[in-house]
Amino acid sequence: MTPGSTAAGKTVPAKAASGGTAAKKAASAKATSGEAAAGKAAAKTAGATRAAGKAVAKKTAGKTVAKKTAGKTVAKKAVGKTAAKQAVPVSAPAKKAASVRPVAALPRNESHTALVRRARRINRELAEVYPYAHPELDFENPFQLVVATVLSAQTTDLRVNQTTPALFARYPTPEDLAEANPEEVEEILRPTGFFRAKTKSVIGLSRALRDEFGGEVPGRLEDLVKLPGVGRKTAFVVLGNAFGRPGITVDTHFQRLVRRWQWTAETDPDKIEKAVGGLFPKSEWTMLSHHVIFHGRRICHARKPACGACPIAPLCPAYGEGETDPEKAKKLLKYEKGGFPGQRLNPPQAYLDAGGRPAPPLGAG
Repeated sequence: MTPGSTAAGKTVPAKAASGGTAAKKAASAKATSGEAAAGKAAAKTAGATRAAGKAVAKKTAGKTVAKKTAGKTVAKKAVGKTAAKQAVPVSAPAKKAASVRPVAALPRNESHTALVRRARRINRELAEVYPYAHPELDFENPFQLVVATVLSAQTTDLRVNQTTPALFARYPTPEDLAEANPEEVEEILRPTGFFRAKTKSVIGLSRALRDEFGGEVPGRLEDLVKLPGVGRKTAFVVLGNAFGRPGITVDTHFQRLVRRWQWTAETDPDKIEKAVGGLFPKSEWTMLSHHVIFHGRRICHARKPACGACPIAPLCPAYGEGETDPEKAKKLLKYEKGGFPGQRLNPPQAYLDAGGRPAPPLGAG
């Protein structure tokens, strides 16, 4: 078929045919370019939509973060307010709130380093309160001290001090007491309680001193604890106060206070001694014992501690177990802190200079 013919036999000019084909191609190209333009426009619109979506998401996320941050801030403020409320003794009258000693909120999970720092600070504070702290048993030599300490079990140092003058006047040396008539010793020791058992102990330790140590009190822990009636507590009292060798005296006051202060949770005296000893230099052990025991007898009592008059209240986790009102707490103070006699008939001069008064002899007043 030639360019100018069709199937029907009619002749169509070649120019016309080619023009139609060109027109179709132009239309097709135009349509294609239109579709491309539309596609580009659609892509542009989609891109704008995505960008807008991202902006909205970012803004929303920002608001969420801001809300969370604000929530945390509010929570912190609330916790702070709660801690502040807990730190103030609620039992004190509102009108006396200004006079109540502020109490620090101690961390529940206190590190060992923080515990050491707090424990040593308490000891420093007590050293300022009781610069005259001393053993509260009257004695003139190691023998008198070891006997007096054995007698102090289950009674007060005051009652021991009122009893030992008659005992040592009659039996001044280990040799004398070793040969004593038990019934006569029992009569002298009756005021101290458990006098039969105590008589057996002091006569027994006197015989041991006479027979095994030449009538002298030994200056070693391992030797002292072999004596009848002498345990680690008694041995450390003797070592620290008669020989100047450091030791921790874990009596009932010491046990009570170190648990209140959360220095240790142990209840066994030997374990308490080890735990507390690890918090202080060995050179401080003897005076630490005096400070703690003095505080336990004068302010931090077993049944009703005078919290409102306590100089270490801000460092004490047990603050509030006793009377927190300052005026009422002052009435609970004992010995020189309350204006009363102490436990020794012959106390050190430093104690007297600080305002302490000697105890009266047995049967006086």
